[in-house]
Amino acid sequence: MGMTMVEKILARASGLASVAPGDVVTVNVGTAVVIDQNFMHNRMREPKKVWDPDKITIMLDHIAPADSIMRASMHKGARRFADKQGITRFHDINAGLGIAHQLVSDHGYALPGTVLACVDSHTCSAGAFNCAARGVGHPEMAYIIATGQTWFPVVQTIRYELTSKLAPALNAKDIILHIANEYGDHAMRNVEFVGPGVRNMSMNSRRTLATMCAEISAEFAVFEADDLCIAHVRERNPGAEFEPQFADADATYAEKRTVDLGAIEPLVAYPDTIVRNSKPVAHARGVRVDQAFIGSCANGTLDDFEIAARIVKGRKVAKSTRLILTPASQGVFLEAVKRGYVETLMSAGAVVTNSTCGACCGYSNGVLAPGEVCITASTRNYKGRMGSSEAQIYLASPATVAASAVCGTITDPRELL
Repeated sequence: MGMTMVEKILARASGLASVAPGDVVTVNVGTAVVIDQNFMHNRMREPKKVWDPDKITIMLDHIAPADSIMRASMHKGARRFADKQGITRFHDINAGLGIAHQLVSDHGYALPGTVLACVDSHTCSAGAFNCAARGVGHPEMAYIIATGQTWFPVVQTIRYELTSKLAPALNAKDIILHIANEYGDHAMRNVEFVGPGVRNMSMNSRRTLATMCAEISAEFAVFEADDLCIAHVRERNPGAEFEPQFADADATYAEKRTVDLGAIEPLVAYPDTIVRNSKPVAHARGVRVDQAFIGSCANGTLDDFEIAARIVKGRKVAKSTRLILTPASQGVFLEAVKRGYVETLMSAGAVVTNSTCGACCGYSNGVLAPGEVCITASTRNYKGRMGSSEAQIYLASPATVAASAVCGTITDPRELL
């Protein structure tokens, strides 16, 4: 019996000829990503010795630079641990700051056909690179960096064939909102993305879609490794060895579904969840917006800065609204400056912050007050996610967010392009 992409990656990583749904497998981890949260209040018991310092990377991302003594102590602990263990892939304030999942992309750490682990739930972002990437608990991360191994259950897979391509104003955020609305949650299921629609997507767009699969509770989310994917990794990590994995022709799936990207329209997820809770943007038209946010591991990419700059160019952010953008890494920030996107956005009245998780998780750079309304191109919109539990959070694509910031109310971006 043939295997799906995820099954083949897990089989290869576990040294088995094959795996099937219902199995529990112990796998060798190709890359372990340790973040600042690991060093909070002894969440992770530090091993005396790591299994391979060259396969571990440490990233300060959730609040960096530090905003409190507690956070500063976390960062200090991370620096001490890196020095002690000889971990050189350490992204500190002076060494390529950014959100972990963006840095994984920037530096080619996610290798096709391998397993990547991190404690953050949006680790599935690396699935865009044909990598079985998943968040794990803090104790499990300690075990991983000590032994290089972890375990996963093998579950059934849903295969999505993407056809056509998105309209210019749309983003992969609209794809995931469509899938979440149409099919609900994907708990205890893997998802695979294939088809001509994938080939029409940039790597940034694929990462947006992979990242957001955490919001439909997928176990793993994996794309096929085409020429664009392989070139991206080799350019950033030229010495890396990897072997992409493709589904067998006779692989067994829980379901096969087709999504016509050309038929999708801009969507908005209403407050508190994205699962079966989205409507076309016209349904939310006129909803007053206090804050508009573009950023996070899902939508802090150069593509997102580009579309936002296109929409606000020659316009001003509404007086009643604050537009905040957070690049997902300093590399993204620098390139956005070079291309003039930052100047355009700031001239329109936006604030561009340093690279950090920040407003997405309600830590910094845009916390919401009680009663405020936010439209965001980040990852989550559950109650209290970005600040007060009495705030309302609508979730949409960067284009929709930028258009809403200009008008001061939720707006279809196609009206401004």
